Amino acid sequence: MLEIAALHIIVPVLLIVCAVFVARAKDLINAVLFLAAFSLLLSLEFYLLQAPDVAIAEAAIGAAITTAIFVVAIRATKREEE
Repeated sequence: MLEIAALHIIVPVLLIVCAVFVARAKDLINAVLFLAAFSLLLSLEFYLLQAPDVAIAEAAIGAAITTAIFVVAIRATKREEE
């Protein structure tokens, strides 16, 4: 039971850390990867809050499909080198 209580503290802290990394990332691909990690952590939090159906939807849509769409869109655009 103590491990579950620790996860209820650790996961939200990691969510905040990922959100900061997403906002501060200079490269778009890095931002998308941090966003995927954020989505996976969010699906873990939904599972810990006993909402497994929402957790599965978040993992499938948020982490997988949205990340793939963002990566394809970024790869299709030209990058401006500094």
